[in-house]
Amino acid sequence: MAVESRPLRYFVAVAEERSFTRAAGRLGIAGPALSRAIRKLEAETGVRLFERSTRVVELTEPGAVLLAQVQPVLEALDAAVRRTARASAPNRSLLLAVKADADGGLLADLLAAAAIEPDAEPIAVRLCGWREHTRLLRTGEADAALMFEPYDLDGIDADVVALEPRVAALPTGHALAPASRVLLADLGIAAEGIDERAERDINEHGVHDLAQLLALIGLGTTTTVLPRSVAARYPRPGVTYVPIEDCPPAALVIAWPERSRSRGVAALVRAAAAVAESRGMSTAIEASR
Repeated sequence: MAVESRPLRYFVAVAEERSFTRAAGRLGIAGPALSRAIRKLEAETGVRLFERSTRVVELTEPGAVLLAQVQPVLEALDAAVRRTARASAPNRSLLLAVKADADGGLLADLLAAAAIEPDAEPIAVRLCGWREHTRLLRTGEADAALMFEPYDLDGIDADVVALEPRVAALPTGHALAPASRVLLADLGIAAEGIDERAERDINEHGVHDLAQLLALIGLGTTTTVLPRSVAARYPRPGVTYVPIEDCPPAALVIAWPERSRSRGVAALVRAAAAVAESRGMSTAIEASR
C-alpha cells in the first residue's frame, strides 16, 4: 500500500491542532476537503485515526503510532528538498548554525581553517536561538552546527572539539558570590544533574535566551551554571560568576546530520579538529576520556 505525502501532512496538522477547523485554516484548505482526505487515509490504512467529538479531536492508539512514525519522515523529506534546492543554487554556501557568543571563542579560527581545507565550500553563519541547532540540522536549514552539549541526539553525529570549565552564575547578593570557588554541593547540584538543572531553569521561568536568564539571576530569582567562555562575554550588573571546583567541563561540539555525505561538511569537521589541536584542546579532550 502506497500513501502520498499530502494526506499524511493533513493528518499531522489535525493531530497537532486537535481540530479539523484549525487544521484546515493552517493548511489553507476547506474543512470538507480536509475531512474527506482524512477519511480516505483511514480507508487506505484500514484503521480509525481519530476519535471525533463536537469539542475536540483525539488520536486513537493507531493514530498515535502513525503520528510518531510520520513526523520524522516528513521532516526528513522537507530537509532533503531544502538541501537539494541549496545544492543547485549558483552561489551556494554551507550553512553553519551558531548561537551568538556561544562558540567557545573558536568561530573565527574555525572559518579561517575551513577555508583552506581541500573540498572547502563557502560558509555562511546562521545565527540561531537557544537549543535550536539540532532542529535546523534535521530540517535542512543548516548543514552543520557549533554548539555546547547537551543536545537532542536523534539523527545527529558530532565530534567534541573543546572542553572548558563551567562557572556558577549567582546574584551578587548571594551568600556564595564572594567565594573564590564553590562546589556543586554548595549549589545543590549533582554532577550528573547539571544539564537537567539548566533545562529546569529554562522551562520553569519561560526564558528564551541567555539575556533573559541573566536578568532573572540579577533579580535574585534563580542561579545557573555556564561555560566559562559564555560568562566572559556576558558581564552583567548584579550577576557574579564563580568558578566551580568539581564541575565536569562543558563540551563544545561540531555537529552534522548523520546521513550527510557533504564533502564541505567533512572539510569543516576536519577544520574544527585542527583548530582544537592547535589550541591544545584535543589533548584536554583525550585526557578527560
